[in-house]
Formats: sequence, structure tokens, C-alpha cells
Amino acid sequence: MVKIRLTRKGARNAPFYRVVVADSRSPRDGRFIESLGYYDPTVSPRVVRLNEERARHWLDLGAEPSGTVKSLLRQQGILSQGVDAGEMDEADAEAEE
Repeated sequence: MVKIRLTRKGARNAPFYRVVVADSRSPRDGRFIESLGYYDPTVSPRVVRLNEERARHWLDLGAEPSGTVKSLLRQQGILSQGVDAGEMDEADAEAEE
């Protein structure tokens, strides 16, 4: 399974994260398929830079974002608030029937 997740970079007590597409079996800071951007939580306001086109591409292919990445994607407007990537809530499922 392909996941969109964070890899940790930066010095001790100064984390810096890259948003990457990786195989779920690879280690957190190990091999990845593609880098989509970065996230810097140490500055105020927090900095998030993502390649929106590539993120949408991977979501369309079925990549599953981690919890933190899902919230970052929502903040950037890449994921909608109501429906997550590929998931439907019960009301939508009943409406389709």
C-alpha cells in the first residue's frame, strides 16, 4: 500500500518534515517514491509547502494519507472537509442506494 506521510529531518529539538509518498513497508526516514513538499512546525506561523497537483495525483491513485498529512492537506484545501480521499460517510452511502 502506498502512503503519503512525513519523514523527519532537521537537528535535535528542531524538527523539519518532508511530505513524501512511500511504500507502507519502508521505514519512516527510509526510501520514498516522491517528495511532495515540506512542513516546518518550528516557525510561527507554521510553514506548509505542497505540490498540490502531485498530491491530488497520488490521492486519485489511492495513496492513503497519514493523520497529520490528512490535516495538512485539509488546511491547504487539497482534501475536502466532509469526505476524505476515497471515503464516504454513511449518509452519502445511503443516498446512492
